[in-house]
Amino acid sequence: MGSLLRSVSGWKLQTFDFIIAGAGSAGCVLANRLSENPAHSVLLIEAGGADWNPLIHMPVGFMKALQQPSLTWGYQSEPEAQLNGRRIPIPRGKVLGGSSSINGMFHIRGHRADFDEWRDLGCTGWGYDDVLPYFRKSETNWRGDGKFHGGSGPLQINPIDNRHLLADPLRASAIRAGHADNADYDAEFADGIARGDVAIDAQGRRSSSATAYLKPARGRANLVVMTKTAVHRVLIEKGRAVGVELERAGQRSQVFARREVILCGGAYGSPQLLMLSGMGPGAALNDLGITVQADLPGVGANLIEHPRMMLQYRAKAPVTFTNQLRFDRATLSALRWGLLGSGPFATQICSGTVLLRTRPDLDRPDVQLLCNPVRLDAGLWFPGVVKPKEHSFYITVCLLHQSSRGTVRLKSADARDAPRIVLNLFSDQRDFAAMRAAVRAARHIYAQSPIADLIDSESIPGGQIQSDDQLDAAIREFGGITHHPVGTCAMGTGSQAVVDASLCVRGIQGLRVVDASVMPTIPSGNTNAATVMIAEKAADMILQNKA
Repeated sequence: MGSLLRSVSGWKLQTFDFIIAGAGSAGCVLANRLSENPAHSVLLIEAGGADWNPLIHMPVGFMKALQQPSLTWGYQSEPEAQLNGRRIPIPRGKVLGGSSSINGMFHIRGHRADFDEWRDLGCTGWGYDDVLPYFRKSETNWRGDGKFHGGSGPLQINPIDNRHLLADPLRASAIRAGHADNADYDAEFADGIARGDVAIDAQGRRSSSATAYLKPARGRANLVVMTKTAVHRVLIEKGRAVGVELERAGQRSQVFARREVILCGGAYGSPQLLMLSGMGPGAALNDLGITVQADLPGVGANLIEHPRMMLQYRAKAPVTFTNQLRFDRATLSALRWGLLGSGPFATQICSGTVLLRTRPDLDRPDVQLLCNPVRLDAGLWFPGVVKPKEHSFYITVCLLHQSSRGTVRLKSADARDAPRIVLNLFSDQRDFAAMRAAVRAARHIYAQSPIADLIDSESIPGGQIQSDDQLDAAIREFGGITHHPVGTCAMGTGSQAVVDASLCVRGIQGLRVVDASVMPTIPSGNTNAATVMIAEKAADMILQNKA
């Protein structure tokens, strides 16, 4: 089983109990859990390569990892009508661990009401009380085992070391602006200013799904991991998924599943693979010459992404994290990280996060602020050689529950073509009003001392931008996404539902989708923790044969 699979033209075909397409946040979890029983044979397939790049593992390197062509799919949206026709870059991980290997490592589950909403939408078994045990199961939290946190799970969750990040003035200003000081946004109360938890281990390395779940399982004889291998389609016979067609090094092959094929390609990859395999909007598939196996109009619909707006402030003095990026200091910090797993490069560069409600009638936060004491385009510098970027404070203003929805569609019937992604940001005018309120809430915090005492002026969009019309124009110019796509294979019970509450694809036996695409609505925060939870719960359902 450990040998590479051979092509249809003369090579030996192989059969596994489970085939997992995609070794991202969810796929690595499933590979670990399903292969724990040595009686189960498991094949994990990943289009990208190994996660060896040091930019993956060094926490401060994540912004560079997001831009590495060798680590990402390089997707772009179609021109966004409400954002001045701009194409929005969409970096998704093309590497073991998927986007958990290149993301910002923020670990936040979302609000209790998010999951109760899933339950109320017909997703039985997905309420907060149902999913909390799986959140706990997934983590070793620095707080230890308790009501809200786990103490023996694979993901290593630690607080941001914010000693170099001007966290104290930010916290004091947020409290002065009326926000609570929140020690744990994943416990009873979500709102307020928090230091932030991150998926970083005690040695200062990223705790991705690849390192936390897959690496410990790689030695199992019943688990085969194939990298640099693309899945072109799911093989369907008499309404049942029986295997997949692969391409590796230019050669095609087919492998077969005795029990299940499980798609873990994420909010873009999973709907694309379903449609390539004949499951999706029937008329659109017919137009591309794809034989329809199941007419599922919800495949690729309901794309939800947290829209963001950027705020940036010039610092009065050279006090920001840019100081740590002077070439000689950065070299020493990189060495310290490599040898000791400590120092300023061994943590996230976020001073803190604020979860807030822009209206008192809301039942949960609708805005998240990610506050950074550095420009996100800052780089290495050295006096007399390369000038440093201007010392700045950068805030990502994120809408947590927008009304706009996008789509994922095929450009062609060729699996090698990227999907057609229409984010449709701000297509619902209510989102402009919500973002204006969010920007004003962020400005209110940064207008308070002591953080205000460190600020010279607002550089983006600019302090002169005040009216609704001016702010809307700024959103069109500077708006973007936070890389949290969900919803394109949503679970539920209506005509738009793609999977049921067991994550089985409607109308097809032996096929599940397990990743962020199954979320019917988006959680109140970064989505990776919820994706891992979904995979943990799915593994139990699969092993209990709940279909």
